[in-house]
Amino acid sequence: MTESLLTGAVARAAAPSGRRRGYDLTGGVFLLPYLALLLLFGLGPALYSIGVAFVGIRGTTPFAASFVRVLQDFRFLPALTNVTIYLLIWLPVMVVGVVGLALLLHQRRGRFSGAMRLVYFLPGAVTGSASVLLWYCMLDPSLSPFGPALRALGFSSGTQVFHNANLTAIFALLAFTTGVGQWVIILYGAMQNISDEVLEAAAIDGSGPFRTALSIKLPLVSKYVLYMLVLSLANGVQLFVEPQLIYSITQSVGSPSWSLNQFGYALAFQDGDFSSAAVVAIILLIICLVAGLFMVFRTDFFSTEVDE
Repeated sequence: MTESLLTGAVARAAAPSGRRRGYDLTGGVFLLPYLALLLLFGLGPALYSIGVAFVGIRGTTPFAASFVRVLQDFRFLPALTNVTIYLLIWLPVMVVGVVGLALLLHQRRGRFSGAMRLVYFLPGAVTGSASVLLWYCMLDPSLSPFGPALRALGFSSGTQVFHNANLTAIFALLAFTTGVGQWVIILYGAMQNISDEVLEAAAIDGSGPFRTALSIKLPLVSKYVLYMLVLSLANGVQLFVEPQLIYSITQSVGSPSWSLNQFGYALAFQDGDFSSAAVVAIILLIICLVAGLFMVFRTDFFSTEVDE
């Protein structure tokens, strides 16, 4: 009796259904607003800027002449150099700092960890122009509550602190303080998904906290670290607010074209050359795409547990 019921159930499951299953459109409906915004404010402007870069606003620019003008402009190479040095300072500090803080918090889980996550996140609540103004006041000896310490280090005025030679380090400090908190929380949340059985097995095998962090925790959250690196790179290449505000305040530190984004802004709204400004936007896009695709496809970012 049991065998016949089982056989019938298997046969009914294997038999083709008499009606076709309809496609569930729920996911597509929720996705449509994002696709519309992506087309209007993402892909659309990108395609338009490519057209402007090659043929001008109304077809007045010779083919690729704007690329030549940008590459030969005396402001392009210094701006590219400044952004490159900034990224070389900021990205390693960002990755090492975020990973180190997240590992320490995960090792000391409890009330202390929760309080410290809040402390790390608080600076990120002040971003953009407000963050630049805040740090300007904090680093100017005549305004900062740490003025005696700054004067003891040999800085008697804000112009000495905000010197051209110090700008990349200052901007890296600004970016780190405003961005570290959210990434620490994201990476800490990823570590929370690590099975306690795995950590207990490592402890039984004699693995200490340092060895466990390097050999178990870090490899299991490596995709989150790579994701952070890709987004931080894209954000860093587009540096604009910090050098623009510092130059607006001091009128002597930096320049209107200190970064690539500033250079494009100056081309568009000071020189009136929108074709060349579009070229700068395309260069930024190419840098982000090439670097992002290299990091993604040279790693196992898209691999799954089944693939492995």
